[in-house]
Amino acid sequence: MEEEKGVLVENLIEIVNEIASISEYRSSVKKLYCNLARRLKLLTPLFEEIKEIKELIHPHTFQALVSLKSSLLSAQDLLKFGCEASKIYMVLEREQIMNKYHEVTGQLEQSLSTISYENLDISDEVKEQVELVLAQFRRAKGRVDTPDVELYEDLLLLFNKSNDAEIDPVVLRRSSEKLQLLGIDDLTQESLALHEMVGATGGDPEANIEKMSMLLKKIKDFVQTENPNLETIRKEKNLPPSGSGQASTNANHKAPVIPDDFRCPISLELMKDPVIVSTGQTYERSCIEKWLEAGHGTCPKTQQNVSSTAVTPNYVLRSLIAQWCEANGIEPPKRPSSSRSNKTTSAYSPAERTKVEILLHKLTSGSPEDQRSAAGEIRLLAKRNADNRVAIAEAGAIPLLVGLLSTPDSRTQEHAVTALLNLSICEDNKGSIISAGAVPGIVHVLKKGSMEARENAAATLFSLSVVDENKVTIGSSGAIPPLAMLLSEGTQRGKKDAATALFNLCIYQGNKGKAVRAGVVPTLMRLLTEPGGGMVDEALAILAILASHPEGKSSIGAAEAVPVLVEVIGNGSPRNRENAAAVMVHLCSGDQKYLIEAQELGIMGALLDLAQNGTDRGKRKARQLLECISRFVEQQKQAHVQTEAQAQHQVQMQQPQPTYTENSADS
Repeated sequence: MEEEKGVLVENLIEIVNEIASISEYRSSVKKLYCNLARRLKLLTPLFEEIKEIKELIHPHTFQALVSLKSSLLSAQDLLKFGCEASKIYMVLEREQIMNKYHEVTGQLEQSLSTISYENLDISDEVKEQVELVLAQFRRAKGRVDTPDVELYEDLLLLFNKSNDAEIDPVVLRRSSEKLQLLGIDDLTQESLALHEMVGATGGDPEANIEKMSMLLKKIKDFVQTENPNLETIRKEKNLPPSGSGQASTNANHKAPVIPDDFRCPISLELMKDPVIVSTGQTYERSCIEKWLEAGHGTCPKTQQNVSSTAVTPNYVLRSLIAQWCEANGIEPPKRPSSSRSNKTTSAYSPAERTKVEILLHKLTSGSPEDQRSAAGEIRLLAKRNADNRVAIAEAGAIPLLVGLLSTPDSRTQEHAVTALLNLSICEDNKGSIISAGAVPGIVHVLKKGSMEARENAAATLFSLSVVDENKVTIGSSGAIPPLAMLLSEGTQRGKKDAATALFNLCIYQGNKGKAVRAGVVPTLMRLLTEPGGGMVDEALAILAILASHPEGKSSIGAAEAVPVLVEVIGNGSPRNRENAAAVMVHLCSGDQKYLIEAQELGIMGALLDLAQNGTDRGKRKARQLLECISRFVEQQKQAHVQTEAQAQHQVQMQQPQPTYTENSADS
């Protein structure tokens, strides 16, 4: 016990010292977090005196100190986050951050209160200091800094604006000033903070990080427009000190270390054109395409089977890489596709160009047979290679194909939507397809087309929805109910296509309620429990998104999901365990009945294993659930003690009281 006490107290001192070393907090939480750190630093004398105690301490006190260590670690994580996190995130997610702050301070107060200071050989001054800290925690309950409502509303406005032309420069200027994002260093630090959060969430969409990155880009573009000398200032910062010679410059100047997440896992080089495969991993486009073309059917990093060879651009990471390069004086990597249009012009022969023109002429003819055959040939040409996709779009095929989406001929309709799917693989074509008004037609095919046409319509919507603004457009076009229907009744491929489209669309908060109201939750629960259904990964990923929405949480709870989730947390794949735990965190937040049910089903063992051996995100979710259960058990104990005390008091009140007669009094 003596040795364990020494190690424990050393850990407590080390944690407080690390907290004391945090020097700066984001302005939105600065006062609260500084106060919290200051209170925790006052505990150091307590730990120093406990360290000097020679006698064995009581086991109850030892356990109380173990509990305090856990609370201090939670506080350390909270304060680190307040120092390093994105400024934009801290403002937009203020309510969530304040809830976490109050949760941590409540844990600290509870842990400090359970220590029996009278049984410790510590000085009166230290006891008084701890009492002061406890009193401060109690006074701080429910107290919050007055939020900057104007900044929150400004960021919310920018966050939801899809059209840059509608953005008021006054709002951008006010936001950049209040966030203190005025220079290249500030902007780069904010970019990297967002990138760190992308990695930390494991792609968890509930944080809306992707959209926050788009918001940051708007602020950055505005700042650079307002301050055209910003680039000059950046370059000056990378110049050697005045008076130093060239030799010393070369000797002292070190190339910046490329962050691991910016390197392709295959080539280990800085990525030029990062793309996401079906497993969620990101690679350099040329590297992963060579890997897949060589016949490999697995993800090189995770060894999971890839459900599709299609890849989608990782816009957020590409933007972060460009900003990192800019901040470090490095020429941003040029994407190979940037010169593709020139390559197409020179590589595309006059004969091939003539062939495309003939096909387009057939599309405009009144002959259903000509339209069907031309759409089929364009479908195949667009599938063949990237050059064809660029050339076909430049020739003006997209509006003509969109016009065929409503044709009564099912085969022509199928060719048209599949041709658009193949064309949409080219990033530059996505905007052209949206601008041509294709979404209502694609939704029409999704509702009325043949099964193959419906599957390809779902895949097209997924491809288009990787552009953030398109999620809103597609969601408001009525696409979600027919996607939910395809998820329920489609072929295996159709279900996969519908699932990937729904997952991507529901990253946008406004689409989550639409998916729940379309009845997607019961379908997802059925897919989770179908023997050999092969849709568990997709179903859990979508549930993890929907659970963060009030309607989604309610619907998942009503679907009696807890037994299934507990089973997955115990026996699922690493990614499925983390998603199941993420759903459980939302279910158990503010609703004890799910906690009770999960406990009765034996979730504790599975959570302890996940907290130890899961993915990073899985560990975080497991710890959150364990903390919820711990608080709930403590509340139950307190309620039980209170009930017993009340019962004992009632028994005492019901006992007959002694009576005294005049005779007995005289005697």
